Amino acid sequence: MRVIGITGGIGTGKSTLLNYLQEHHGAYVVEADRLAHNLMQKGTPVYEAILHEFGSDILNEDKSIDRKRLGAIVFGDENRLEQLNAIVHPAVKKEICADILTKRKEGKVQIYVIEAALLIEDGYRTICDEIWYIYADKEVRIRRLLAGRGGTREKWEQIIDRQSSENYYLKNSDVVIHNNESSEIMFEKTDALLS
Repeated sequence: MRVIGITGGIGTGKSTLLNYLQEHHGAYVVEADRLAHNLMQKGTPVYEAILHEFGSDILNEDKSIDRKRLGAIVFGDENRLEQLNAIVHPAVKKEICADILTKRKEGKVQIYVIEAALLIEDGYRTICDEIWYIYADKEVRIRRLLAGRGGTREKWEQIIDRQSSENYYLKNSDVVIHNNESSEIMFEKTDALLS
């Protein structure tokens, strides 16, 4: 089983590539963010740890975590964000490692893909056979984000500027896939890499 880590900044086309890998290459895809949300469900150890750290003010009426309220606390405060990451990220990584072992034993999955914004920072290099960095120019990313998600140019610029630098990704990745033009070019490169 080939384990591929996919990373890159917001708006680079990671989701488009993940869909393509699933549909055209039968890849099994795990999105770290989505898994984190599942691990934050009421009654889980992660839920309990977050509640202990951040208090009950972050809960909805049904006692589920209000992610917007939690986000408002952590994204303005580097220390609080680190506290949240220290709870969630190790749990996500542990879950992924266990899943990889299970999939290897079953022998049904040929390509296992992990997508995470902090893939490199969180030490997935030891888990992945290779790390792919999806790259797109800042202007292209902003255009895509405005068209697909709305919001303002300033909002997306701030988010992009807070993410790891292009050089950091380039230095820590095995493969760079440029996605400035049509998705078809990205798909052709992907097909070549997997053939």
